[in-house]
Amino acid sequence: MRALIYNVTVKISKEDKDGWVDWMKNIHIPEVMATACFRSFRFLHLEGYDDDEGVTYAIQYTCPSRELLDIYQRDHAPEMQRRHKALYEGKFVAFRTILEVIDES
Repeated sequence: MRALIYNVTVKISKEDKDGWVDWMKNIHIPEVMATACFRSFRFLHLEGYDDDEGVTYAIQYTCPSRELLDIYQRDHAPEMQRRHKALYEGKFVAFRTILEVIDES
């Protein structure tokens, strides 16, 4: 199997954006990477998707195998998502997608 991208897209309220970005960069993403389920990540701002309701970001984690992604989703994701919700409930919307890498250079 080729590598997978675990993509998390989040729209965060404008008022909470700065604190959320700081929390993501300094706490959440390092905790996700510490699980050893992913080999790299990208933290992206979606240009053209900001509006009165918030600012949109995507975090893309590269996973070398489906087995490691399954481990992350089973053993780590529920608690990490719970903490995110506890800190930012009512201030964000999020969805997750899994992408298979077909080719890259």
